[in-house]
Order: sequence, then C-alpha cells, then structure tokens
Amino acid sequence: MTTSPTHGIAATVQVLAFDVFGTVVDWHGSIVREMQALHPEVDADAFALAWRAGYQPAMQRVRSGELGWTRIDELHRLILAGILPRFGLAHLDEAARRHLNRVWHRLDAWPDSVEGLTLLKRRFTITPLSNGNIGLLTNMAKRAGLPWDCVLSAEVFRAYKPDPATYLGVAQVFDLRPEQVMLVAAHHDDLEAARACGLRTAYIERPLEFGAGHVKDVTPRAGNDLHAASLVALAQQLSAG
Repeated sequence: MTTSPTHGIAATVQVLAFDVFGTVVDWHGSIVREMQALHPEVDADAFALAWRAGYQPAMQRVRSGELGWTRIDELHRLILAGILPRFGLAHLDEAARRHLNRVWHRLDAWPDSVEGLTLLKRRFTITPLSNGNIGLLTNMAKRAGLPWDCVLSAEVFRAYKPDPATYLGVAQVFDLRPEQVMLVAAHHDDLEAARACGLRTAYIERPLEFGAGHVKDVTPRAGNDLHAASLVALAQQLSAG
C-alpha cells in the first residue's frame, strides 16, 4: 500500500531510521531458542512474553522521573530479576543472570533483514533508532551482520521513544528537515509518534513478532507513506521511485 507517490519519497528522504526489536530482529524467537537450550524445563514462549511485557513499564519509570536515565541493558536486568522467581529460576547466580540478560545482544535478524538493509543502503543512509543502548545495538549488528552506516539510539538523546527528541534528533544529527527522514517500523504507535514530528513513515509487516501462537494483525492503516511485507519489499518499492 502506498499513500504517497513513491518517487516523491525517494527524491526527498535521505535517511532511513529503523526500529529494531521486532522490525529488524526476531526478539521473541531468539529468546525462545536460547531458553529452550539453557532451561528446557521453562515455558520459553511465556518467558519471552513476560520479559517483553516489562519493557514499556520499565521505560515509563524513566520517562516519569521515577528513575534517572537508565540504559535498556539495566532495565532488562531489572525486569529479569522480577520474572525469574515466577519461572523457577530464582537460583541463577550472577554469571548466569548476566549471560541471560545479554541475550538481547544476540538476537537473530529476520530472514529478509540483512538483504533488505544492504539494498536500502545503496541509496539511503541507514541507522537504527532504537530504545536499545549503543553497546547492545553494536554487538547485535556485529553478530547478525546488520550493515548500519551508524548506530543511533535513545541513549544518544537520553530519551526513550516516543519522546519527540528521538525522532527529531535523527534529523538534527544529519542536519536534515524531519521530512527528509523516514522511520521504518513494525509498530503503529512508533510510526504515529514519528509522523507527529514530521517524519515520513514505512510500516513493515511482522505478523510473527510475538510467535506463531500470537499472530499480529498487519492490516494496512492510513497515514503511513509505505507498507511492505519485508525490508526487501520496501527496498523494491523505493527503488521503483
């Protein structure tokens, strides 16, 4: 679905900024696979969902001022400490907890991500715009082969999405107008916040983000400039412009 002429977008946009968790990498499947290997007695699907369920509430504690600026690595660790007893893992020692927490650095890319990003990089500057911290995103990119031109994160702006400072910060970093930046994401709330700041937006379908038992509705919604089934498909749309 295209709500604006693709050729106009391709002529205007210079930077593509990507949500990462769920859009570029498969956080749910990656955590499930690791838990099945490390702790096969645990319901890996439920564990992954419980860990992710704490994500927004933890960031809200930072947004509200209850916590000072805290990186996602530390927020993930706080959430982990809260859910381990629920899954019978309260006995894990410090080394095991640290290793498990760093699973977020080891997330696997969706099958189309590296190819799609490589194609898009030929024409645009590509960067993550993630709530993940810089070290996490860099380690993830190194392991998964994500070919970013640079790594931007909420850590750079000391604000978590959907704070306007994150979206407008990308434009400021590259000395561009907001409409010269496009956010690419699989989450409508992220895209809506970016549009409110004047960015262009592209929705990527990730129906299995929460696993095969929790299929997402990826019906097109009004407002996005582009809608694509994969990053490869997005590259094809933009190359046609």
